Amino acid sequence: MQPKTVDAAAGNDVLEKKGAFKPKIVAFCCNWCSYAGADLAGSNRLEYPADVKIIRIPCSCRLNPIFILRAFQRGADGVILCGCHPGDCHYTSGNYFARRRMTLLFSMLEFLGIEKGRTRVEWVSAAEGAKFAKTMHEFVETVTALGENKRLEDLRCKAK
Repeated sequence: MQPKTVDAAAGNDVLEKKGAFKPKIVAFCCNWCSYAGADLAGSNRLEYPADVKIIRIPCSCRLNPIFILRAFQRGADGVILCGCHPGDCHYTSGNYFARRRMTLLFSMLEFLGIEKGRTRVEWVSAAEGAKFAKTMHEFVETVTALGENKRLEDLRCKAK
């Protein structure tokens, strides 16, 4: 017999496959746009995977690349950065700095052997709750297809 879980939003019983891979996703979201977009998705009862753990940051440019490396080290299978659309940043040009910094980080991650699909940058405004939910679904599908991340994992951080 397969274990059942209850989809709290819909009140439906959902069957889980025993041993099915569920990726751990870390989403760094800008306080002014993307976090508000995630909140709008929740307010509109749009579903996105529960495996996405959202971390609110003041601005996308305030994300230190070390945080992404540490997320991978601590067991994340994918990391996504969501920020304001270029030109709409609350801090004027923060997302331009973030875009440049992430481009450099992604080339370094490729050098380290991290697949390109495990990281992503997406621009989501506060009014785009549907886009936020769709983006999270697409990202989780991509990471699920790649499988578990074993490249930068720290075995001390794994649950026993």
